[in-house]
Amino acid sequence: MADRTTSSITIGADRSTIMTVIADFPSYPEWAGQVKAARVLSTGEDGRPATVRFVLDAGVISDEYTLRYTWHDDESVDWSIAEAGKMVSGLTGSYRLADAGGGTQVTYELAVDLKVPMIGMIKRKAEKVIIDTALKGLKKRVEAP
Repeated sequence: MADRTTSSITIGADRSTIMTVIADFPSYPEWAGQVKAARVLSTGEDGRPATVRFVLDAGVISDEYTLRYTWHDDESVDWSIAEAGKMVSGLTGSYRLADAGGGTQVTYELAVDLKVPMIGMIKRKAEKVIIDTALKGLKKRVEAP
């Protein structure tokens, strides 16, 4: 798996509230800019999504693929590719939530492997755009009145 790209943001809400928004995949097109569609295919014993089909359009990375999720209460969620797309051959990531004063620090980590060759710098920039857009969108969604 490729190098990981990581970024963090502090959100003015508790971990449970943030994790509820993260688990609401059908709403992703409303706040996660590059996600055009997300459909839950299966749920785990805890009632949270286990596999999710995505349609992504992040400019240089545009594809459909399925991810498998592992939830760790309200502390973290990890994902990995369950079904590769036409461009995306591998994808792993996580959200890690930690108490931070009056809010929660959310750290998003992502690594994408593509079937087509791409200069590492361009791929990392695309990962960074995906992460930053998702974190800002998540913050805005959670903190909305």
